[in-house]
Amino acid sequence: MSQSQQNELLPLESFDDAFRGFLRPWLERQGEISPSIKIDLSETAGAYRVKADLPGVRKEDIDIQIDNNRLTLSATVKRESQDQVQGKVIRSERQVGYASRSLWLDKAVDEAKASARFENGVLELTLPQKPPTETRKIAVD
Repeated sequence: MSQSQQNELLPLESFDDAFRGFLRPWLERQGEISPSIKIDLSETAGAYRVKADLPGVRKEDIDIQIDNNRLTLSATVKRESQDQVQGKVIRSERQVGYASRSLWLDKAVDEAKASARFENGVLELTLPQKPPTETRKIAVD
């Protein structure tokens, strides 16, 4: 392709790049629909403490499962926003996202003694550890 032909195409390429740049912020916002769960995990004498950030989540939409030493947190996020100008709706958006996070803990959790508290978008779990079991030797007949 000659230099003059390349120069003739340049305005169209510039328009294409500008158009992509215009859409890029919209495309990045679409990725925010699926929330992530940020977790702090600490261990004290005989218990694990978990703090999980769940902004925009209702208490009823949180699911906590414990299976021995595996903890699974999941939540559904529902967001609605609406812009009005002089009483007319000019934009209305509804977003639904789902997030799940699993952790393997070093020691099994006593599910019966576990507790959870949710306030201001932060889930706090106290997960007491099961006492260690003794290794049992089995005699072979």
